[in-house]
Amino acid sequence: MIALVGWSLVMLTWLVIARMPAMKKVGIDIRTVTGGRPGALDGIVDDRAQWKAHNYIHLMEQPTIFYAVALALAVMGQGDGINATIAWIYVGLRIAHSIVQATFNRVVVRFALFGLSTLALLALTIHAAMAFWGGGST
Repeated sequence: MIALVGWSLVMLTWLVIARMPAMKKVGIDIRTVTGGRPGALDGIVDDRAQWKAHNYIHLMEQPTIFYAVALALAVMGQGDGINATIAWIYVGLRIAHSIVQATFNRVVVRFALFGLSTLALLALTIHAAMAFWGGGST
């Protein structure tokens, strides 16, 4: 969980570094802008700068489920062994997904990484359910 939080902060930093110059280039001064919503800058600033922002948003979505299930497994004493391995696989796949989306952004590659990470998350969820309702180890 800590590794994915750390990676999310790396992506936040990357998006700021990429987007601030892109916004300036099109004449956007953040000191004078009011409001905003995700995607509002799509088609206005360079797509490559936006890719980092899109990925950061993605890191605030599905990984929240990962944090919940990983914490549940840890609380139940099931956070080691195969579950730790699957968790690291999930984190690695999400980092790979970020790198793809933030750089060359091929949707087919992103989708494959997302699909594999979802399978890892599903496995962790099943293991958590088995530990909770079965009372045993996974």
